[in-house]
Amino acid sequence: MMKFTKQNFIFLLGGIMIYVVDIGVDFWVASKYFCQGQYSWSILILCFRGLSLLITQIFSYEWFKNDWEGTDTGKLKWIFLVHLFQCGIFIRYWFALKYGCQAAFKQNCSGDAPETDSPNLIQKQAIDVVTDINMLRVFKTFLETTPQLCVQTYILMEHGKSNFCQYVAIIMSFCGISFSAVDYQISLRKSLPDKDEFPVLSKLVYLFYKLLTITSWILSVTLIMLLSVRSSVILLILLWICGFTWTMKQHTTFCKSKKMEYLYRTVVGIILIFTFFNIKGRKTKVCISIYYATHTVVTLGILFVYMFWKPSIIKEISFTIVSILTILSLVLGIIFLVVYYRCFHPNAYCRPQACSDEVDGEAGHKDRVKCCRFQNFIMQ
Repeated sequence: MMKFTKQNFIFLLGGIMIYVVDIGVDFWVASKYFCQGQYSWSILILCFRGLSLLITQIFSYEWFKNDWEGTDTGKLKWIFLVHLFQCGIFIRYWFALKYGCQAAFKQNCSGDAPETDSPNLIQKQAIDVVTDINMLRVFKTFLETTPQLCVQTYILMEHGKSNFCQYVAIIMSFCGISFSAVDYQISLRKSLPDKDEFPVLSKLVYLFYKLLTITSWILSVTLIMLLSVRSSVILLILLWICGFTWTMKQHTTFCKSKKMEYLYRTVVGIILIFTFFNIKGRKTKVCISIYYATHTVVTLGILFVYMFWKPSIIKEISFTIVSILTILSLVLGIIFLVVYYRCFHPNAYCRPQACSDEVDGEAGHKDRVKCCRFQNFIMQ
């Protein structure tokens, strides 16, 4: 069983600080746009924030309800009220700090201890709680951070003027995407027993693969937004329909209720607009090849349209720089993708019987639920 270490606890503290700072930056940027009379941008930034907050709170409460099934209903009422006021993530961070501190600092770990010993249970609780947080951060990243990054890049390229708060927002967005991608993959390996450790080199390769491919796609979307906002919206809707349809055909079983399952598939469809995820933990060679081949064709198509159309909204030198960055990011991202999947990506996924080898009783039932939830979650 993998351990929750002091390094993991430090990263947890860093994640909390980034989450709080990100909230402040969003309101700061929105207020700046509002003061400058750019009300539509201000409202759009806050809408992305509100949408991601609402959806993550819904999933967070459902997970609490599933994990605490059969327990005191009074606790669930308090949990519901906290989520109603959009503060559910802070309860999860409190549990993560509590169990994480116990796992990393306050227990005498014994590698030969049985699963029923308290130290191993605390380790599993810490890993499970942090895993849920990272799952919610993945939702937040692609419901809020990535769309906001598209908007910020569009504003920067359209007006040609920049200010300090725009650069801060863009940097925070890239930091959020990077931490979310790597933290999720770390949680995946810790939660699924058939996954190996995630060494530093593989973390860096994985980080650059995600960051570069997403950067290339964001620049492509921004270029089409400069050409026509309506066309970009139509393109994103078509891509979401394709992602949602593919998710439906995979017959995912992540949630207990059908309504929550459809919401989950809707969110996955949005995630698939920006990056690839294997939602069933199967071999991804064909799917990932089709996905990035499609993104490459669309990206090249957008660049060719600009070359022949030559819209006046963007200067030729600016288009040349953006084109080079777009193609370079895409090529490098795919190279890192190939290196990661050939050299670092484990071939084995969580086996079905892994969920049955747990502790008997109520605590064991809870662990089984959480393991299976993550097993059915999007596996990259």
